Amino acid sequence: MKLSVVMITYNHERYIAQAIESALAQKVNFPYEIVIGEDCSTDGTRGIIADLAGRHPKQVRPLFRTQNLGANRNFADTLAACKGEYVAFLEGDDYWTSVDKLQRQVDFLDTHPDCAICCTRVRFLDETGRAEYDTFPLVPAGAYTIDDLLKANFIITCSTVLRRNLVGPLPPWFFTMKQGDYPLFVMAARHGKIELFDELTAAYRVHGGGAWSSLSQADRHRARTPMLRALDRQLGFKYTGIITQRIAPPYLQLALGARSKGKRIEVAKHLISWLRNGGLRLPVNARLPIGLATYVLIGSGYKMFSRAKSAAQE
Repeated sequence: MKLSVVMITYNHERYIAQAIESALAQKVNFPYEIVIGEDCSTDGTRGIIADLAGRHPKQVRPLFRTQNLGANRNFADTLAACKGEYVAFLEGDDYWTSVDKLQRQVDFLDTHPDCAICCTRVRFLDETGRAEYDTFPLVPAGAYTIDDLLKANFIITCSTVLRRNLVGPLPPWFFTMKQGDYPLFVMAARHGKIELFDELTAAYRVHGGGAWSSLSQADRHRARTPMLRALDRQLGFKYTGIITQRIAPPYLQLALGARSKGKRIEVAKHLISWLRNGGLRLPVNARLPIGLATYVLIGSGYKMFSRAKSAAQE
């Protein structure tokens, strides 16, 4: 088997048929399978999958769970069931827009053995199907490394194909995290380059039912922090400097956002998180954390204090 499509789904009744049909529509010169981990949906998702699997038994291989596993366990078990040399990813609420996506990516990986992962640009859609972002990521196409991926995540799961032999047993901490695809890509990127194609080949839906897209920015960062710390340990602390630069700064931005809304306790929490995660070791204008700390300590009196100080200086 040349390639396996990993598809996990839960309560995607509105979207699952389009996802599967976009995978079936791929024009390729190699055998591939679509392995679907259906995690005990409470809507009609399972019935739709069963119908499509019955019509395409040679390609669609459903894994109907007997109990709900949760996103990361379902993902890991579906991945482990794959037989392909390469693995592509497509969640049940996304879909592919280019019929030669898999062929182009497999051709590239076949001819570039130093490349571990290849991905493309995608379009972000809201629940109505309107584009939130026409193209993502905005970084230039070309080759990237694990260092680049640790600095910022530019890989969208539904665009990605990687070498299956680079994915070993997943560490126990993986199953406790809210985000599973990003740490998988980082661990694979230890073994080769990441190639970003310039073409747009997929659509990623942002909706209230999405496990990650439904989270607020603050909740995403709270979930991301322990995941990045676990990755740091997994990578033998070789990239601690890069990871610290990824973790700490957003807490300062969250503190500023809370300050603008007059949420003093939230400012204090975010400022403490910034300190705990190495913020003082990073280059930053000292006036910013000092100003936030002053606001936490004296609250609304901060403005009067600032005005009085300015008047005294005049």
